[in-house]
Parts: sequence; C-alpha cells; structure tokens
Amino acid sequence: MTILLGGFIFLMIVGVPVAMSMVLASLAYLLVHGGAPDVIVAQRMIAGVESFPLLAVPFFIMAGNLMNIAGVTGRIYAFAVDLVGWMRGGLAQVNIIGSVIFSGMSGTAIADAAGIGTIEIKAMKDHGYPIEVAVGVTAASATLGPIIPPSLPFVIYGMMANVSIGSLFLGGVVPGVLMTIFMMVTVAVFARLKGWGSDAEFNWRRIAAACVEIAVVLSYPVAVFVLEKMGMSQNGAIFLALGVVLALDYIFKFSAVMALMTPVILIGGMTLGWFTPTEAAVAAVMWSLFLGLVRYRSMTMQALAKASFDTIETTASVLFIVTAASIFAWLLTVSQAATAMSNLIFSITDNKYVFLILVNLLMLFVGCFLDTIAAITILVPILLPIVLKLGIDPIHFGLIMTLNLMIGLLHPPLGMVLFVLSRVANLSVERTTMAILPWLVPLFAALFAITFIPEITLWLPRMMGVAR
Repeated sequence: MTILLGGFIFLMIVGVPVAMSMVLASLAYLLVHGGAPDVIVAQRMIAGVESFPLLAVPFFIMAGNLMNIAGVTGRIYAFAVDLVGWMRGGLAQVNIIGSVIFSGMSGTAIADAAGIGTIEIKAMKDHGYPIEVAVGVTAASATLGPIIPPSLPFVIYGMMANVSIGSLFLGGVVPGVLMTIFMMVTVAVFARLKGWGSDAEFNWRRIAAACVEIAVVLSYPVAVFVLEKMGMSQNGAIFLALGVVLALDYIFKFSAVMALMTPVILIGGMTLGWFTPTEAAVAAVMWSLFLGLVRYRSMTMQALAKASFDTIETTASVLFIVTAASIFAWLLTVSQAATAMSNLIFSITDNKYVFLILVNLLMLFVGCFLDTIAAITILVPILLPIVLKLGIDPIHFGLIMTLNLMIGLLHPPLGMVLFVLSRVANLSVERTTMAILPWLVPLFAALFAITFIPEITLWLPRMMGVAR
C-alpha cells in the first residue's frame, strides 16, 4: 500500500498527469509485489469502463457541447436578464440564474464555466463590474452544474456505489435550489455593501413575459398528469402536451421556453419511467439537435462536427481516467487499504457526524489535487463500506462527495474551473484564485447544511418513492 499511495503522490507532485500517475503507481506495485497475472490486470481495467451507466458520459458531454453551439446559452442569458436583471447587482444575479438553467442541460461545471460563463463575464465587465467579481460569481455558480441534474459525477458515483442514478438526480434538486438561494443572498449583500445598482430597467412587461415562459414550462408535467387521468396513454399524453408547448413557442416566439424544457423533459422522463438515466443522456442530445437544427436553426454542420470531435476528445480523457482509476482502486482493495482506512476511522470515532466532518476535510483536500472522476472512482470503494456501517444513506453521501469535489474545482493546483476562467477572463491563476475566495462562503454554508441535514437531499427521492 505504501508503494501504491506513495508512488501516486510522488508522481503527482512532480507533475505527471493524474491518470498516468495512477497507472505508473499501479505498475510499480505489481512489479514489487506481483500476485496478479497480466490478464487479470487487463480484465480489471476493461471492467472499469464496461458499464451501461457509463454510456451516459459521452452523451451528456455531447449535449453540453451542442447547447453551446446552438445559441441556447445566449437565449438563457437574455431570459435571466428579463427575470432578475432589475435587481441590485443584476448581472451577478443573472449569472446565477443562467447557470441554474444551463446546469439542467450540461451536467458539468466546466461546460457551464466555458459556455454561458464566457457570456456572463464579458457582460459584467462591460457593465462596469470588476473583473474579479465577474470571475468569482461565475466560478461559484458553475458548481451548480453537477448538483442540479443531470450530472456526470452522479453517473460515475452511482456506478461505483451501485446506487440508482435517478435517485441521485432527484436528490440533487433541493440542494441545488438551496445553493442558488445562498448565492443570490450573497450577491444581494455584496450589492448593498459595494453600492451596485441594477443592470436592466424594471419592466413589468418583460418580467411578466419571463414568468409566462416559466408557467408554460411548469404546465407541461401538469398537463401530462391530467391527460393521463383522463384516460390517455402515457406516451400519448407526453407527446400531446409537448406538441402544445411547441405550438405555443412557435406562435408567441418565446425566447427560452425550449431551453427551459430540457431539464423538465429529462427529469420528468426518468420519474415517469419513460427512460433510464442513461437513455436520458441520449434524449438530451436529441433535444439539443432539435433546438440547434430545427427550432433555432443556428447550428451549422461545421459546428456540429467540431462539437462531435470535442466530445470524442473529452470522453476519451474521462474514460482513460476511469480505466486507470479502476485498476488503482482494485489494488487499493487488494492491499487492504479499505480495511486499514475503516479501522483508522473507527479508532478515531464511531459517530457518523464526526465521520462526515473528517470526510469533508478529506474531500476538500483531495479535490484540490485530483480530477473529480478519478477521486470518485478511487475513494468510493474505500469509504462506502464505512458509510454503510454508520447508517449514512449512500444518496446523501453522494451529494456530500460531489459538492466537496466541485468546490475543489475552484482551487489550485488542479482546479479545472479555475484554469478555464483564468483563460476566459485573461487573468493570472493567482488573481483568479483571490477573486473566487469570497464566493466560497455561500458554497461552504450550503455544504454545511447538506452535510448535517440529510432531509435536504433525501426529501424529494423519498417523496417520489425511490429512496428509503
């Protein structure tokens, strides 16, 4: 175990990429200790990616890329301006609301930061906000991407922990709303302290139009329910209600109804049992193609090809990390690391709340160094047995782990959101880091609440009958 973990940490320190560090440390362990034929190693690595839920990964990545090139981000931004731009610190509030909506389509913090975050930072800078403020609020709101469903980290965690991905998606809804409220309150406080004004005229007509769009979207699941009660088949009700929404959108030329429909279709489809979470990823791609090629007609074949190649590149890197982490995690299990960790934890405490505090500290530290997918793949097999022994719900633990790792994306040395925003805003990593620090307050407040109040996570899955 010393060779495995020590070699991995040493390679990380000297700058070897995460996946290669895991592979080389695993090879070093096998060379020293032996005991595992080459074919077993190959089988374990293949088994790491031979999973039906992992099929969701390329499709969710593809959906996020397609949304970025289909002009959807601009429409989301315009809708958010109409809805909350009149508030003090308006564009900072727009930043948060835009991320909430985009989170329901992309499933990743990086897609959020690189997509709608680019528009938001430029707009805030043009309206006189300090660039550090624009970067800070964009970084904080980008963490909503993997919390509000759909979510790539939830897919990986669900596969590793053998937990329903649909339950994890439902579990992320209320925590996502809580995080949104905390961030909006933080913006309101900064706006009052720093004298920020509104960035859009208070216009009842524009606000009413935005509220009408929300009402149209929310009426969709209600209409499906009513039509089913009237005796129509589920599929018939779904398609009829969707046809009505499409007709209204075509007649009234709504700015963002079709974009807002994305999370409703995905979550509603999974809740109604129309498709699995993995199939929901395919539905997200099909809906993105419909918006880009048919509804908005803003997607060119050249842009579509570029999105496809970007998806292939990102998927290959994610699956390589999963493959490397699979053999690494297996060797940690074989070397009794899980047992040693369990014994260490229980020698310190058998109180689940003390354990959760220790896990939070561990995850915040790990998130600064490890890629999110690698961290989940390595740590879940080690920590999950302890979680189950202490009676912690694995859905609740999945939210805690994911949020901690999302906060880790905002820190050096390997925080990907940090580097993306540094490049987008043309700031040094040091200035970007300092810009993000004040906006960690609402994130830590949300983390504290989610950690110690399990019902925030479990209420909706229990109400829908998918959790104990």
